Amino acid sequence: MPGRLVPQLVTSLQRYTARDLGADALAGIIVGIVALPLAIAFGVASGVSPAQGVYTAIVAGFLISALGGSTVQIGGPTGAFVVIVFGIVAQYGYAGLAVATMMAGVLLILMGVARLGGAIKFIPYPVTTGFTTGIALIIASQQVKDVLGLRMETVPAEFLDRFAEYAKTIHTVNAQAVLLSAAALAIIVYWPRVTRRVPSPFVALIVCTAVAQLLRLDVETIGSRFGDISFALPAPSLPSISFEDARNLVSPAVSIALLAGIESLLSAVVADGMVGTRHRSNMELVAQGVANVASPLFGGIPATGAIARTATNIRNGARSPVAGIVHALTLLVIALALGRWAQLIPLSVLGAILLVVAYNMSEWRSFKSLLSAPKSDVIVLLITFGLTVVVDLTVAIEVGMVMAAFLFMKRMADVTNVNVITREFEEDGRETTNGRRADIPRGVVVYEINGPFFFGAAETFKDTLATTMGKPKVLILRMRNVPAVDATGMHALEHLVRRTRHDGTLVLLSELRTQPTIALGRSGLLDDLGPEQTYETFEGAVDRARTVIAATRAPS
Repeated sequence: MPGRLVPQLVTSLQRYTARDLGADALAGIIVGIVALPLAIAFGVASGVSPAQGVYTAIVAGFLISALGGSTVQIGGPTGAFVVIVFGIVAQYGYAGLAVATMMAGVLLILMGVARLGGAIKFIPYPVTTGFTTGIALIIASQQVKDVLGLRMETVPAEFLDRFAEYAKTIHTVNAQAVLLSAAALAIIVYWPRVTRRVPSPFVALIVCTAVAQLLRLDVETIGSRFGDISFALPAPSLPSISFEDARNLVSPAVSIALLAGIESLLSAVVADGMVGTRHRSNMELVAQGVANVASPLFGGIPATGAIARTATNIRNGARSPVAGIVHALTLLVIALALGRWAQLIPLSVLGAILLVVAYNMSEWRSFKSLLSAPKSDVIVLLITFGLTVVVDLTVAIEVGMVMAAFLFMKRMADVTNVNVITREFEEDGRETTNGRRADIPRGVVVYEINGPFFFGAAETFKDTLATTMGKPKVLILRMRNVPAVDATGMHALEHLVRRTRHDGTLVLLSELRTQPTIALGRSGLLDDLGPEQTYETFEGAVDRARTVIAATRAPS
């Protein structure tokens, strides 16, 4: 079951074979090789050191596979976090990022324990597409400095300021860096035509680094920017920041948690489609939470499920979470054995790798197709995209979600209508559900609600009754087409009952469905009305109305 809090590793090992181990080991080693240049590149792009990107891939990658709810999910740093991590580091330093990441981890654990894994799917598609495309554009824009070899101190955090600075320093373009970036891009794009067994980013990294060293190219490298780097895992330590900063980091932490949840569950769904399995969404959230609590203890950054690396894992024959564990151990071995050579990697090559990452995650085809969607969805898409690029990812998610929620409310109100149907019975002799003709006496008005009776529809209900009802002796409210009612809808009904009592009108409810019956029962409205004002059938309500009308006409 998708809601079980049991790691997939436990289930997989119950039927594990030596053949499975061989397949998982091969897949894990290949994915570990793929993950190395990406982990280094994401670390650099996030405003931390390359080693911290690798620490994240090792620690978080291990925990996500060991505890996760997906059979073949690969976890680690991803492009989705680059923008928000860069902003947090610029404002609060790494200690602030570590605290925000750990707070996000706790939120993810709570979400999983509370069985909220299925709730992530309710985030509207225009919102996710808008901020994903926006993140891709920002990542690409951040690589201009390294790809062109521009001589500038730092890349401004603001998108527009960034291009203003690029314009000022464009005369410092390094032709050697541009050529090296072009060579790396060519290898990444065309190497898969030769073989997919050896990952193209890794080939680009090795070949271009070797060329830069052999030809003594004048390009900036990891070593020239960051100095000597050790890839050995540091001893775990807790970050320390002020209470004021911790309070300010709550909003970014929520954004990190949402991103981690969305990316990991989306990746798990993609994996399910490729291998025919079914992930456990709540366990996956718990694993993501544990990984994000642990990663900063070792100097890491936020992590989540990585769709591209997960797909690579599957294509190379992975059969269980053991492949993900092997991937993390492979990264550890490579980092310890070859880490000292990482300082020779040209930053222009990492920039080229990230350009490809940005292109792949941009979802530009989805973005383009959404532009022909209903106008409200296009507005949400463009505002989320624009705020992500120009303002802040956290603001973009918050505003996008709020706008989508309001538009949903409006749509719910639009599909719910309240109609006076008394005259229809009188004119066409409409029959009721059991075939009897509905003979509606004078002084009786019949209204029918169609659709969910939520807060948006409650205002429509009030407006309709205010303009059409008058003061009949009996008001019958048919609710056969109302699948659900919320607190505002119940309040509207309570207000109607109080008002009509004052006017001398009797309200009868008919054909209540299950959820409205339970909700109105808990609110006390059904007890207030009593059994003589609620009927399972419309005929019963009409008979009661006929009796009331007859009693009012009888001589006293």
